[in-house]
Amino acid sequence: MFIYSDVFIKLLVGFIFMTLLINFSGKGNLAPTSAIDQVQNYVLGGIVGGVIYNSAVTLIQFIMVLLIWSLLILVTRYLKIHVRAVGKFIDGGPITVIRNGQLLVHNCLKANLSAKEIDFKLRTAGVYQIDDVKRAIVEQNGSLTVLRQGDGSIRYPVIVDGQIDYDVLELMSHDETWLMAQLKQHGVQNVRDIYMAKYENHQFEITRYDEA
Repeated sequence: MFIYSDVFIKLLVGFIFMTLLINFSGKGNLAPTSAIDQVQNYVLGGIVGGVIYNSAVTLIQFIMVLLIWSLLILVTRYLKIHVRAVGKFIDGGPITVIRNGQLLVHNCLKANLSAKEIDFKLRTAGVYQIDDVKRAIVEQNGSLTVLRQGDGSIRYPVIVDGQIDYDVLELMSHDETWLMAQLKQHGVQNVRDIYMAKYENHQFEITRYDEA
């Protein structure tokens, strides 16, 4: 039997959970930067939408499912930030698909992009000649960042959340030894003290945790 009061209570509980989850996990989920963020939104919406009209699912069961999913999201987010291997596995990282006018087929396949998809993304970015591209990078959310010949460099954080991004180091054509030497010149002894560090035009822009 369809009971409006039951639907109203479940809607209210679902709304409260979604509000709390957004505030606890960060509002970045409202504008997803990776595929997993989008999936989290879909599943949460599916849980709320699929349960509120099902009278066979009690309010307690509904709350338990929301608690389990919320816990999974929060734990996943914590691991993504603090364990680099987990973050890389879940979100991936930027992949260079064109370098100095040369299409890198191996990296295109690594990003699971067909030739048709690469061509479409380039045309969407207003690029019709691969020779005009200095570097094209597939971002972790699937978008394509294109740097044309003669443009400046793309700024990527080489250190995020106290962890070195080795993929960015590779894009910069440097290694960890070089990075640590540069950080020591800026008075940084421990990478974990850094919230974010970017390198552009031979200069570091470093933000530490203690500056918050």
